[in-house]
Amino acid sequence: MKIHTGVMVFAEQKAGVISPISYELLGKGREIADKLGAELSCVLLGNQIEDEAQELIYYGADKVFLYDCPAFKGFDLLNYKHNIVKLAKEVQPDVFLLGATHLGRSLAPRIAVALSAGLAADCIGLDVDRDGNLIYIRPAFSGDILAHMTINTSPQMSTIRYRVMTMRARDAGRSGEIIKKDAELVPSLITILGNEKADEVNIVEANVIVAGGRGLKKAEDLTMLAHLANLLGGAVGVSRPLVDDGWAEKERQVGFSGNMVKPKLYIACGISGSPQHLAGMRGSDIIVAINTDPSAPIFRVVDYGIVGDLYDIIPQLTNVIKGR
Repeated sequence: MKIHTGVMVFAEQKAGVISPISYELLGKGREIADKLGAELSCVLLGNQIEDEAQELIYYGADKVFLYDCPAFKGFDLLNYKHNIVKLAKEVQPDVFLLGATHLGRSLAPRIAVALSAGLAADCIGLDVDRDGNLIYIRPAFSGDILAHMTINTSPQMSTIRYRVMTMRARDAGRSGEIIKKDAELVPSLITILGNEKADEVNIVEANVIVAGGRGLKKAEDLTMLAHLANLLGGAVGVSRPLVDDGWAEKERQVGFSGNMVKPKLYIACGISGSPQHLAGMRGSDIIVAINTDPSAPIFRVVDYGIVGDLYDIIPQLTNVIKGR
């Protein structure tokens, strides 16, 4: 079996609060580290976040490398990358995991290039074979197949999608080491304060999603879905064709090549139900579909199916909810 030097997780935070995907990565990282007989560490950058560093230990980390600096109050891409690369060269982890978030997707390839490391992006699974090799699982060809890959560099890097890994239970009895590191700042040309665009579109954490597909006649009709979503306290999602046509942002896409979502309520409007789309939303608690085609594949996974024109049904449904 190969000798592994350790597993490292990038702990993403926003406004001083650890993002849920970081705890999911710790769950998988703990599992992988235990199988390899290796140590699990975290790197956390932020401002006045020492209490959050302790939480990472409660959720499975053995060590937390903490960069607590006013410059990291917002996301500074260049300085995040600079300090993480320096740490990775010092610690030399064999595996480095990041979330496939807007921040993680911006950061991971830059770190990988600086470390001459291989990067498996947007993975939905990780495993270890009998020889101690890590297997990275990710969708390919629009989700029609699942590719199983190995990486022959050190570190092996991967970005992992949100809500595909299991978070460990918080254990306040766990002990670990918080190692405070001095931030080394370099002149930054680009500073993304608060990642504002990501704030505007956050369907992954929505409890209700009203999603539109090819059944919509024009982009402006997405406002009809937005009215319903607002009444339900939810967000608007779309299928891939609407993103391809430029009707909606990539951040709203549901499916293997977009976002994996698990809302309490998912309302699919004019979506036929391709395999890659179904894979991204079939974990929803309650699924409602509206489609004029009674043989649409999406009806195979729904809790409630409505055969009809969304342009008739959505306004009626909106009015009923308004009346309540």
